Amino acid sequence: MTTDGRGPGDRSALSRCVPVDRERFATEKWGRSPVFTRAADLSGGFSDLFSLDAVDELVSSRALRTPFVRMAKEGAVLPPSRFSGPGGFGAEVGDQLDSAKVLTEFADGATLVLQGLHRTWPPIAEFSRRLASELGHPAQVNAYITPASSRGFDPHYDVHDVFVLQIAGEKHWRIHEPVHTDPLRDQPWSDHRDEVAAQAAGTPAIDETFRPGDALYLPRGWIHSAEALGGVSVHLTIGVAAYTRNDVVQEAVARAADTAALRASLPLGFDPSDRTAVEPVVEQTVEALIAALGDPATRSAIVDAVADSLRRRGRADSPPAPVRPLATLASADALGPQSRVVARPGLSADVTVEVETVTVRLPAKRVALPIAALGAVDRLLDGRPVAIAELPLDERSAVVVARRLLREGVLVVADGAVAGADADADPDTYAAGDAADDAGVSSDGERSATADFGTATAT
Repeated sequence: MTTDGRGPGDRSALSRCVPVDRERFATEKWGRSPVFTRAADLSGGFSDLFSLDAVDELVSSRALRTPFVRMAKEGAVLPPSRFSGPGGFGAEVGDQLDSAKVLTEFADGATLVLQGLHRTWPPIAEFSRRLASELGHPAQVNAYITPASSRGFDPHYDVHDVFVLQIAGEKHWRIHEPVHTDPLRDQPWSDHRDEVAAQAAGTPAIDETFRPGDALYLPRGWIHSAEALGGVSVHLTIGVAAYTRNDVVQEAVARAADTAALRASLPLGFDPSDRTAVEPVVEQTVEALIAALGDPATRSAIVDAVADSLRRRGRADSPPAPVRPLATLASADALGPQSRVVARPGLSADVTVEVETVTVRLPAKRVALPIAALGAVDRLLDGRPVAIAELPLDERSAVVVARRLLREGVLVVADGAVAGADADADPDTYAAGDAADDAGVSSDGERSATADFGTATAT
């Protein structure tokens, strides 16, 4: 079960980046061609995500450390020592951003790159999580802050798709068609440096000045460079590391290769320097691989392996929204029937059912509850906020289940409300009930429908 963290009526993240609906984008643009859009055709802007003030706050007050920061000038990346250093007593490690050094380099024309903003700036963290959920591929966000009339990086291509959101100032972009279509992560532009330079010298496919609110989608492999105009320019680059058919191939080969014909040793005395000896071995191996891939049972196993592999990667690449440990424990203690909770945004959980147990499986642990809680678990994980009293359990049991899942990081309090804000509840009832909860006994001494808090096991 998956939640995308959007409340009712919220615009999708993708619709803020491109002017076409998701279906058309998927069939006509995704991985195929750039989409440049003026702010007037997106209706919204990006000031809620980032700003010039946000840059100053991150540089001056957030104690950022390399590699969350880079600086570059005229196509060359500066050594970290030029813009970082120790932070004084108690913070002597020399990899911390030095705001005075940043000022010096920036005033001298260097571009500042704030990396990993999906980890350090909350509005961007939420937005990138939504976008990744909608795309089905992981996303990360950098900000590029460029002084007037300065160029940060030479023409190059990225090995991931990007969305560019112009935040402040103006920047002139030149975009050229690929010389290496759909590059993989281990195929950087520097492998085709001369071809990239020659292509960048020709007529661009897009030659535009970006202004605040403008946006660009750029598939991986498209060559691009940019230059600030007239003042400080800030844009966000959202990198989308698309899963590829090459990933499927690797899983398919790995699964198919586990057959007797392909596990066999090469001939005794095999000489790899003798092409006439290598050729028949390759032919026989490829034929055996094709035969294995054609076996229906192997195909079914490949489907399962690909699904499992990409699901595990997706969980690792796009973790759920963070939790606030102290506030969560306080909310759990104050939980009452009118408290509203929701599945943790971005959570990816599997629910399995056995004879007497329903288990919520997360990447690092599993939480087991009695089977009577199944309906409540399904409702709690469907992505919609719910008042605990609305769950298909008696109120005492519903509080026990919700409290357990809240403490395990499966749920969060909905809408920022105080979990215990139940005007009609007697606070002493729920405070005194904690011991009963632990024993799986309701406040009147009868056995609770949920039996106990359940168990949590690390995996």
